[in-house]
Amino acid sequence: MTTTRPEESPGTAMTDEDYGTYRASAALWVGTSVLITDQQGRVLVQHVDYRDTCLLPGGALGKGESPARGAARELHAELGVTTVIERGLAVDWVSAHGANAPTPMRFPGEILHVFDGGTWDTEQIAAINLPEKEITAIDFVEPGDLPNLLSPGDARRALAALRARVNGAGAVVLEDGRPLAPTLLDQVNAFSRHRATHHWPWHDGPAPTGIPARQCWGWLFAPDGRVLVLLDPTNGAACLPGGTPEPQDQGDPVATLTREAAEEAAALTSGPVLLGHLSDQEHSSRPCARVRMAAALTSVGPSRPDPATGPTYVRALATPEQVLELFNWGPSAADQLSAVHRERARLRLPRAPRQPLTLITDSGNIT
Repeated sequence: MTTTRPEESPGTAMTDEDYGTYRASAALWVGTSVLITDQQGRVLVQHVDYRDTCLLPGGALGKGESPARGAARELHAELGVTTVIERGLAVDWVSAHGANAPTPMRFPGEILHVFDGGTWDTEQIAAINLPEKEITAIDFVEPGDLPNLLSPGDARRALAALRARVNGAGAVVLEDGRPLAPTLLDQVNAFSRHRATHHWPWHDGPAPTGIPARQCWGWLFAPDGRVLVLLDPTNGAACLPGGTPEPQDQGDPVATLTREAAEEAAALTSGPVLLGHLSDQEHSSRPCARVRMAAALTSVGPSRPDPATGPTYVRALATPEQVLELFNWGPSAADQLSAVHRERARLRLPRAPRQPLTLITDSGNIT
């Protein structure tokens, strides 16, 4: 066999035995973990009896074991669940420095694979059967809580894997939990704070007479069937274009959406229509409605600060399904999504495939 060590000049010959000895001296640990969410988009974490931080399900691979098989084995051992692991989300090079491992451990570095365990319904969660030792409890937690529950490296890796799942473009390559090629969701630190939680019932059509509208947000469609979503540049918190009705709107949700979309996103639309409303009985002494509309985007101008709240939002295009994953809207989210797609079909726009969120630059390109 002819090969080279990094410190040798090209063409240095090595015997098979020498080459094997050299590669063995550079051996790394290999591990696996699995990202599982519930139907609210919360992440499953395990409390363990051997450390004071939580973990995703997973562990070290056995000799000759593939990462996917190891992930399935660990799910069975730790949660009592039998499943097939088919989709990778991240591959992380964990350095000795990044792991902060104790010296006696002689940690050589690790390649850690993160797999997609999917979204579990109530039946799957009820079927979890914890072992007598090691795993003391499990919780489903907001992604924004992961940095407080996991070690820093584990939290970075889990959040990077979650962003990769939302983007849908395949597994990402990480070094100590940091992506080599950060996506837009990475750049804005998406999921680093709690998502907006709106567990209110959805109703098609207008709010009943006498129920005031507290908010009007719009699903604004680009020609490719994706919609405009606004992201806070510091923590990735998401919102749809729109806002609070003002006196000058004279109770007209079209006027509210048109004004707010122009102010906070420099976005102009054509023909906003009412989709429905959410009944909010939690945030005031009397019920109110949170109106949802839809419209086609006609143009997007240069970004500027929102005059009401201050930040200059990062404007992005996302599929309606991706938008829902940026929020925690509970069971009624599916009904709202159905209304959104009915309007998309009426506008004769395509159903956009999942793809990484795309930045809308100041050139305003929405095609």
